[in-house]
Amino acid sequence: MMDRAKSEKGLRQIPGIGSNMEHHLYNIGIHQVGDLVGQDPEDLYRRDCAAQGCPVDRCALYVYRAAVYYADNEVHQPDKLLWWHWKD
Repeated sequence: MMDRAKSEKGLRQIPGIGSNMEHHLYNIGIHQVGDLVGQDPEDLYRRDCAAQGCPVDRCALYVYRAAVYYADNEVHQPDKLLWWHWKD
């Protein structure tokens, strides 16, 4: 269970999620870390592109991969919290 300090940070507690990516996630219905559990990052990326009405920078996919990893695991390998670890 998430402690109060973490829950107050919302999505920005995830490494690599700043205000811009938080906005992208909100636009596709992801409002809290728990909403990412079990999600398919590729699907999140497709939904983001559809919401934007155009292709989104592929780096967003890498951020989604890291964010889902963060949400799916209580213990994190530090290198896997870096979005560039998830590049194709």
